Amino acid sequence: MNPDACDPLAHTSMYQRAEEDSDDSDGEGGLGNVSRVIVRPPGHSGKAKRGHLCFDAAFETGNLGRVDLVGEFEYDLFLRPDTCNPRYRFWFNFTVDNVKQDQRVIFNIVNMNKSRNLFKDGMTPLVKSTSRPKWQRLPRCEVFYYKSPVHQNHYVLSFAFGFDKEDEVYQFALTFPYSYSKMQAYLNAVELKFPEAFERSSLGMSIQNRKLELITFDDVKKPDKMDPKNVIHMVVILARIHPGESPASYVVQGLIEFLAAANQPISKALREHVVFKIVPMLNPDGVFLGNNRCNVIGHDLNRSWNRLSQYTHPTLSAVMKMLKEYDNSSCYQVDFVIDLHAHSSLTGTFIYGSTYDNVYRYERHLVFPKLFATKCEDFCQEHMMFNADDRKSGTARRYFVEALSDNVNTYTLEVSMCGYFLNGTNILTQYTEDGYMRIGRNLARTFLEYYRFTNILPIPPVDELRPRKGRPRTHRPRARSKTRSEVRVRPKTTRAYAPISYTDLSICYDSATSEDGSPVRYMYGHPGHGGGGGGLRMRPHIHQDQFSLSNIQAARFSNLDFSSDFRLKVGSRGKGQAGSTAAESKMPPIEMLSVPPKPHLTIIDFNQLTRGGLEEATAGKTLEREKEKIRRHTVKSSSRKA
Repeated sequence: MNPDACDPLAHTSMYQRAEEDSDDSDGEGGLGNVSRVIVRPPGHSGKAKRGHLCFDAAFETGNLGRVDLVGEFEYDLFLRPDTCNPRYRFWFNFTVDNVKQDQRVIFNIVNMNKSRNLFKDGMTPLVKSTSRPKWQRLPRCEVFYYKSPVHQNHYVLSFAFGFDKEDEVYQFALTFPYSYSKMQAYLNAVELKFPEAFERSSLGMSIQNRKLELITFDDVKKPDKMDPKNVIHMVVILARIHPGESPASYVVQGLIEFLAAANQPISKALREHVVFKIVPMLNPDGVFLGNNRCNVIGHDLNRSWNRLSQYTHPTLSAVMKMLKEYDNSSCYQVDFVIDLHAHSSLTGTFIYGSTYDNVYRYERHLVFPKLFATKCEDFCQEHMMFNADDRKSGTARRYFVEALSDNVNTYTLEVSMCGYFLNGTNILTQYTEDGYMRIGRNLARTFLEYYRFTNILPIPPVDELRPRKGRPRTHRPRARSKTRSEVRVRPKTTRAYAPISYTDLSICYDSATSEDGSPVRYMYGHPGHGGGGGGLRMRPHIHQDQFSLSNIQAARFSNLDFSSDFRLKVGSRGKGQAGSTAAESKMPPIEMLSVPPKPHLTIIDFNQLTRGGLEEATAGKTLEREKEKIRRHTVKSSSRKA
């Protein structure tokens, strides 16, 4: 080793660290997480005073290795690396107490191993306190991510914070934590609430003897005689193979809650036709220890599928054994294996898939991501990727392609640790716990649509898709009168349609996502907007089936016929030539119809209006409309004289 080389974890404090441990902590300066470490200013001895911060990470999912006071109110924080693997240092979760009211501090996390992450794009840490248990993100103006020359040109995450209440414990985390104990408590609660909705079992034990939970939704009616045409379809969901990617657990929770709902027709239809096998936590040891990526012995499990060992990877071996049994069975057909992850450097929700030499298998592999993109408003198609990279041969997505049969589709579903950009805007929307659970619910809806397209699930009648219009029973109905009034027959009258102008009108109505990922736009065609000779041009709405509610409601517009001169085709009023001539004599000239007046669209910025300024903003538009009326009247009079 070069003696002149710099240690990336070297001490950078302006104060000298005490060699002996503090009396207030048994593990200060140790290799594990800090445990009730009180940081005193230099020269202070005796009992800690209010304002001498106390740091603690000796709890489940906690991670903080060392704290140094580098200024009067500035602290350098060192993350503890993963157990038996010093390469990974990104996840953090710690608490601070013994604060003084209105005390302002600066925390510098100085040893993150990933320089490229979402802190460059606006992600901020989370914080909560004893009296405010809901997680909140720090303001962006208080968070800085930069390359620090003081810290050997390493990237440093610095954030300022003001403690507004005393006698409170403040907790800071990278993203929403989801511990092993929380998963156990949640499964116990759901099991009590829906005792018959699912089956809870254990696939095996981890290295530290923690349960590998398995949740099974299976209400499929088993046939008396098995037929290859009547196999039972199965979906397998895996999550938390990387401990620091806690948003994946919230996605699983949203999926479990949606499938367990007894009164939900979508959930009932899915449970009666498809078997769901969900493994909510593949790496319980790493989650408990607060690791970022590895298990207790330092192995990255998502790079170990191709070299499984019963002793070093017991959870992966148990899952692989289950998949092999169902894949080789003549009764079941595994359709999907989806591995849930959280991404630390990309925004939105997206899917990683594989490529195949067989064109038909590759096209079938693209169907599910396309359907999922139409269900999620936060789906980012630019980040979606399909490849056959040999460097990722140890991942679940790549290994299951070769290990399982050809009818199994394996994907990696990624959700961002930060947020997403909605509808192509530059506004970043931060994820919440419910936002991650919404992705799980959208995942279940995608399975419903996929199995309807493949004729596994029956399509409901059209009457069930139409909304029922009824009077709400919130009041007593009125008594009907015994004397009924006579109903008069409405006289039959002819109806004439007014000509509609579509020249220079470029109003676009954004709908759901189209097949290429961009919003679907319904545009009235004209030469200036690529509409050709005119008429109504509509991009195909292919992500909805023919029984979708939007197509049913829009069916009444399919009979409109637009001609090339921007007019509706209207029949004659009377019978014979005389009636037709009389009707045509009342119509305006063809020149007036083919060149209609230019429509005006007034847009007012209400944010810039002052009191009494609304009339001033619309006065100019009103004057233009009056001039246009005079011009049209003059043209009409001259045409009549001619």
